[in-house]
Amino acid sequence: MGQFGLFVRFTLKEGGATGFDALVRETTAAIRANEPGTLIYACHEVEGAPDQRVFFELYADRAAFEEHERQPHTKHFLAERTKFVTATEVDRLSPYAGKIPAGVEQ
Repeated sequence: MGQFGLFVRFTLKEGGATGFDALVRETTAAIRANEPGTLIYACHEVEGAPDQRVFFELYADRAAFEEHERQPHTKHFLAERTKFVTATEVDRLSPYAGKIPAGVEQ
């Protein structure tokens, strides 16, 4: 079973950026501390689109992703994000080539 990734685009409600970004910072701190199978969880602002946020997530495998989804901090994020988000688009990814951080198996 190979790595598994997500590309997620959030469209925020007007005025929702501050609350959403605080929620993301809280969640990513818990991901760093508790999820060794989450290899990359990168959250980005989109230049020229202040109401957009893009996440790139890379997991060791689908089991690591499923473990991520079971975490209390992830469940909290999923429940709370609705206060700040009007739309979510998710692409599921199967990486096959590229450059990844040192120490992460391809």
